Amino acid sequence: MNPTLTPLDVVGAPPAFVGSVAEINEVRVREPQRIRQLLLSRRRRELLGPDGRLMIVACDHPARGALAAAGRPTAMNNRRDLLERLATALARPGVDGLLATADIAEDLLLLGALEGLLVFSSMNRGGLQGATFEMDDRRTGYDVQGTIDARFEGAKMLTRIDLDDPGTVATLEQCGQAVTDLNRAELIAMVEPFMSRRVGGRVVNDLSPDAVIKSVHIAQGLGASSAYTWMKLPVVAEMERVMESTTLPTLLLGGDPDGAADDTYASWRAALALPSVRGLVLGRTMLYPADDDVAKAVDTAVSLVR
Repeated sequence: MNPTLTPLDVVGAPPAFVGSVAEINEVRVREPQRIRQLLLSRRRRELLGPDGRLMIVACDHPARGALAAAGRPTAMNNRRDLLERLATALARPGVDGLLATADIAEDLLLLGALEGLLVFSSMNRGGLQGATFEMDDRRTGYDVQGTIDARFEGAKMLTRIDLDDPGTVATLEQCGQAVTDLNRAELIAMVEPFMSRRVGGRVVNDLSPDAVIKSVHIAQGLGASSAYTWMKLPVVAEMERVMESTTLPTLLLGGDPDGAADDTYASWRAALALPSVRGLVLGRTMLYPADDDVAKAVDTAVSLVR
């Protein structure tokens, strides 16, 4: 077995990035150790800049089998196209980092797209979209030790709460343990809660203000410490009242809105002005805009945050 590497083991010139997506497969076959080396040599940054705001690009839906975006059922099927969109988004001024599963994060790492950015790992991807076990949000992505080993800034966990599903308590237990371990490691524990239920065989998140408030209170009580716990919340009606339910730093998620873009941006702008809200975590909204202009969509989102 190879010995465990530490940052001090990376000497001389750092390992090379690949020049294109087409080269990733060759490196994965012949030099898989390069991923570990690049993780150790990756240039990092402080969590917050002077404005105290964050603009994070998210891409962890594919690992739950959720490949649709902007009304296109197979939008995210093509990995090369997805990586190129992500690389474009991450390179835009004002973007602070990435939230992703290991496959996505490490492809982008090989491309050199994560230098000087924040990275948050995605932990629980077991609740596959459309599955009979979709509410089983067990950890199948990163764990806490993997997040630490990768030298990332934190980890995010989806926390769907179905009061009619006894299995929800297992999700809460796993998320609570992850929150505890991340806090002990002084890494951000980003919790994304929803009150959820099955309607006609489909899992539906209750986005009414009172349901979101209830989910916040349940989620912010998870773990043995909340010092490094953040919320990741949807933008819903009566966001002023929703944000009165927590003192924790909060990032807003974009989801896959089906309304007019101007209305979506207006709702984000209003929510970003509220106390405790620190920025946006957006994925499909920016990566697959109606006009396919990723740079323009990202720049618009950044302008709202900053």
